[in-house]
Amino acid sequence: MKSKVVRVGAVVLAGMAAAAGLLGVALHFSRSSAELLVLAASMTPYLLIGALVGAVVFAGLRQWIGAGVAMLVLGLGIWTQAPLYVDRGSADGVAVTVMQANLLFDGADPRVLVDEVRERKITLLTVNELTPAAIEELGRAGLDQLLPHRYLSPGRTATGTGIWSSYPLSDTVEYDGYVLNQLSATATIPGAGPVTVYAFHPVPPVYGTEVWNDELSRLQRILEQSPADRPAIAGGDFNATYDHAQFRRMLSGRFGDAAEQSGAGHLATYPTDKRFPPLVGIDHILVAQGRATAVETVPMPGADHRALVAEVRLRAA
Repeated sequence: MKSKVVRVGAVVLAGMAAAAGLLGVALHFSRSSAELLVLAASMTPYLLIGALVGAVVFAGLRQWIGAGVAMLVLGLGIWTQAPLYVDRGSADGVAVTVMQANLLFDGADPRVLVDEVRERKITLLTVNELTPAAIEELGRAGLDQLLPHRYLSPGRTATGTGIWSSYPLSDTVEYDGYVLNQLSATATIPGAGPVTVYAFHPVPPVYGTEVWNDELSRLQRILEQSPADRPAIAGGDFNATYDHAQFRRMLSGRFGDAAEQSGAGHLATYPTDKRFPPLVGIDHILVAQGRATAVETVPMPGADHRALVAEVRLRAA
């Protein structure tokens, strides 16, 4: 009797695990703006593990139909995540190194950020949650000597956004109608010509998922209207993961996600101020008329995000 109860419990556990995996697949494709579903979609990679657990338990119990269903769900889950792990190989073009960093107001250690810029030979830097105090601290740490060209729109809280560059910047734009600041500028890069650079920070979904969805949609339209005859780079805390359909819409045109282009896999960047490691990848670098060949995360003491660094090859002019 006891063994029968254990067996039934194991079957129920396996079924629930497989159902969690199926939920992960559904969330990957969901376009819903319901807050619970949007937040749950961030956990899709972890939910998909449930399908593996279900398949193993069902197989151990010789429940072959259940194991087959769980394996089918697992296959669908792998299919949704596989693009992040496929390396597109080497690429030609003009090399630039891009960093995206969320500074948590003026919490990030400016010396660490500047050291990373120096050691990694960063040529384009996009930042979020940029305050006037952070600008001063970064300047004292030597950022303006390394990246002498900048376009900044600081804020007292999370609103501030900025672009630093090794290359001259022109055609600067700040986009109206957003909760946080959204910027663009044109960098003149030798060999590549004019390159449009965006620094984005759409509002997080906890502020309101309808607003979050609307801002992502409008930022997508900005990217679609980017001059088609030149490369473009967009860095930012997008407050969305690869498993949000609203984010992947941005990749439906000529822009690609650097992590996907390089096969870097899931790059969790947030949160870093907890007892547990970062869980979700909401910082991204997007590239048009070029391709990232390597992407990695970088610790940023004092901030609640890891920074993101991408080696990018842009189409030669």
